[in-house]
Amino acid sequence: MTPELTALALVGLLQFAQYAMFSLAANLQVGLGYSTSPRDENRPLHGKAGRLQRALNNHFEGLILFTVAVVVITLSGQSSAFTAACGWVFLAVRILYIPSYVFGWVPWRSVIWGVGFFATLGMLLAALL
Repeated sequence: MTPELTALALVGLLQFAQYAMFSLAANLQVGLGYSTSPRDENRPLHGKAGRLQRALNNHFEGLILFTVAVVVITLSGQSSAFTAACGWVFLAVRILYIPSYVFGWVPWRSVIWGVGFFATLGMLLAALL
């Protein structure tokens, strides 16, 4: 398995962990009765539960682009030290992104997000060059 695919698998596991953190926080906030109901009434999340929800949604968005980059690199056989480093950087900053969002690290949350975004962009550009 290429390093990029390994990073993608670990990012996928991070998604599961992040979903579990969000689910726990959300259930503690709204209660099990509401979370198992059809949720006909909206109960917006706030505080850490809301931040975990937004961080999870952001992870889904970033995962789409990262997956595209990994697939392009892998299928084209263009794995390199640079693209592998980009994959590991993406994983590292996605791990850091969770506490940066939950604890409101301003402006570092945006910087961390940008590093992951540009690591993904670097992989795609490397495939085209």
